[in-house]
Amino acid sequence: MFEGFGQQAAIHIVVNVFFLAITWWALQSFRFDLFVREPEGPKAKVLMIFVTIAIAHLVSQFFLDYLNSSLMLRYMWE
Repeated sequence: MFEGFGQQAAIHIVVNVFFLAITWWALQSFRFDLFVREPEGPKAKVLMIFVTIAIAHLVSQFFLDYLNSSLMLRYMWE
């Protein structure tokens, strides 16, 4: 019964870290200096981290929901 939970947890961790890295990489090209007073200051860095986490969470949640829904489709014909 619980053997699938470990695999699902591992998939969630890998997907979350993957999209966190992709989001961080993509946000490096965004010009935060146009929106913050001190782009190299600690507040700007914390803002960048929070924006990265928020976007990565949304994207990974979408991906995991889509994956879960796709896997549930097989139960339509049983």
